[in-house]
Amino acid sequence: MASTAPLKSSGSNKKSLNPLDLFDIRSQLSEEEQMVQDSVARFVDDKVLPVIRDAFEHHYFPKEFVPAVAELGLLGSSIEGYDCAGLNSVSYGLICQELERGDSGLRSFVSVQSSLVMYPIDAYGSEEQKQRWLPAMARGEAIGCFGLTEPHGGSDPSNMKTHAKRDGDDWLLNGAKMWITNATVADAAVVWAMTDEGVRGFIVEKDMPGFTAQEIENKFSLRASVTGALFLDNVRVPNSSVLPGVVGLKGPLSCLTQARYGITWGVIGAAQACLDEVLKYTQDRVLFDKPLSHNQLIQHRLADMSRRITTAQLLSLQLGRIKDRGELNPTQVSLAKWNNCRAALDIARDARDMLGGAGISAEFCPVRHMLNLESVITYEGTESVHQLVVGKELTGVNAF
Repeated sequence: MASTAPLKSSGSNKKSLNPLDLFDIRSQLSEEEQMVQDSVARFVDDKVLPVIRDAFEHHYFPKEFVPAVAELGLLGSSIEGYDCAGLNSVSYGLICQELERGDSGLRSFVSVQSSLVMYPIDAYGSEEQKQRWLPAMARGEAIGCFGLTEPHGGSDPSNMKTHAKRDGDDWLLNGAKMWITNATVADAAVVWAMTDEGVRGFIVEKDMPGFTAQEIENKFSLRASVTGALFLDNVRVPNSSVLPGVVGLKGPLSCLTQARYGITWGVIGAAQACLDEVLKYTQDRVLFDKPLSHNQLIQHRLADMSRRITTAQLLSLQLGRIKDRGELNPTQVSLAKWNNCRAALDIARDARDMLGGAGISAEFCPVRHMLNLESVITYEGTESVHQLVVGKELTGVNAF
């Protein structure tokens, strides 16, 4: 796993600290959790980092990552059975952290496949649906996407325009979904639509007549990820493709809670990559006869990055332990996503600035992470939405 050399301690008997893990969070991990982190870190160092700059610059998702992450057991890693790894929540968080240290686009792919597609099939699907889709998705043989956000606005899912009506033993779906990760490479989409009964989830397969996906071009964020729009024009879906276990917004919102949890960890990896880059740069860059790292202003900014990363690490670790106890409250996830995304974006922006003119070059990672994090702080609930979620919990008043 990539890291900078530990800083020298002031006392000879004191253990040196890892600049990217100042509170030694790793010592709080189980042996299995450490093994998961190390295996994903090696994959990122060996396979992702050598190609991700080119993928970002030329706007493509490296499809060779799919069988590789599947072989590592990273798809649907928290699901028990169905060829899934059955790892705990902290392990899933560490997976997200290491993947996003490589690039947010790769972590987004794994998040969508695991938390937004495989999770609802496992939680709300029939046994037939689980047997058909979960093993294939765990092996990377089938790719999924999640259709909730719509063109008119993503922060108000209760105002959903996509609708489904019964037609004999089938359903007819009409509507559009926007900003969908994996849209044009997905074999199936979990589409949420309004029905006379309330919001229902439908597994829509790519070859169903009337279902089309279109890639969104000219993005300046998540360029190493596939993003698109879904269009449904009288798509006939059999009743066997409806998720039977949930009716109402609880279904999609519970999926978002799973994905947001992973994001709280993922952005830590992006922030660590930026701090690692700028630490090396300021140690090597000499101005006015001394390295930049000897400058008080630089040290203050580096220390602030470390403070923010450490706070984010502690939040996510505690969140993971709460989740593994089965006591997770969505407000806790909102607080962590808000804090950690803001911290990571601020760190990426400051790292970009500290690199000077070099900061705008893709040769250095902060500008890529900065641009990606502009999306990550927005999707799965904007910063403002999460602030209001926490405010509602504190006051009991819904201010949406």
